[in-house]
Amino acid sequence: MRKKIFFILIILIVMIGYFIGSYFVNFALRRVDPNDIDSGPPACANIHDPNVLIPSKPNFVSKIWSITSKDGLKLNATYFSADKPSDKWAILVHGYGRDQRYAWDYAEEYLERGYNVVTPDLRAAGTSEGIYVTMGAKESDDILLWIDKIIEADPKAKIILHGVSMGAATVMLAASKNQSPNLAAVIEDCGYTGAYEMFTDQLDKIFHLPEIPIMTFVDYTSEYKVGVKISDASPIKHIKNVKIPILFIHGTEDKLVPYFMMQQLYDICDAPIKEMFTVEGAGHASAKNTNPTAYFDRVFSFLDKYLE
Repeated sequence: MRKKIFFILIILIVMIGYFIGSYFVNFALRRVDPNDIDSGPPACANIHDPNVLIPSKPNFVSKIWSITSKDGLKLNATYFSADKPSDKWAILVHGYGRDQRYAWDYAEEYLERGYNVVTPDLRAAGTSEGIYVTMGAKESDDILLWIDKIIEADPKAKIILHGVSMGAATVMLAASKNQSPNLAAVIEDCGYTGAYEMFTDQLDKIFHLPEIPIMTFVDYTSEYKVGVKISDASPIKHIKNVKIPILFIHGTEDKLVPYFMMQQLYDICDAPIKEMFTVEGAGHASAKNTNPTAYFDRVFSFLDKYLE
């Protein structure tokens, strides 16, 4: 009888855990409407600044590129070509709940400096297929496919990865997995040490709920529903594997991804060349807008040193 009661209790705990985990996975990771390019997960309403406008599309020759992810999703990007032939390329990666259009102001700067630019819509964003965001875990594999696409078009390509927020986590993870000598450098702007840690913080701020057992339920439910755990999106576990120059950027007033995370990533990073750039007073994903001149001066002075 006791064994039966124990077994029933275990089943109930699993069912309750799945229900709780499913709610938060859908809240944080599931796209509301895959047919709406402006649609993101419900949690975006608690995070996004409604005053941020979509940048204008750069006035450079462009066309749509497409690839198929390892799990069969059609992913789209815009390829912008520089005015003059160039082997310098930049893949610019947008943040959580956004799409490639939010990278177009960054693209403008790269294009004006002679780079070809690719701005992907990450999975479950913009015009790309997908229901769930994976906070960089699967997106980083997709970025490797975009690298292959560029090399196919230009075997001599020298490729930069530049990502903001979730895009920064994505490029760090992609660089840690990359085996191509064509990848030259990484710019990560306000990337998190781990999605699990960031979500734990937001769970407290938004819902006033504890990490345990909620995040345990969320992590394993994510693995079941999405194919990866939230804890798999953890740049700090993989940053040691980045072996190319990397610039870390962060604002001191970031309330979503705490400023101290940059230092943690920098300290663990084992890249032969690494630098940090702090933007005083900048909030989350606003380092560029806070001081555009200083931002791009630092980015391109870094790249000019290590791209040749």
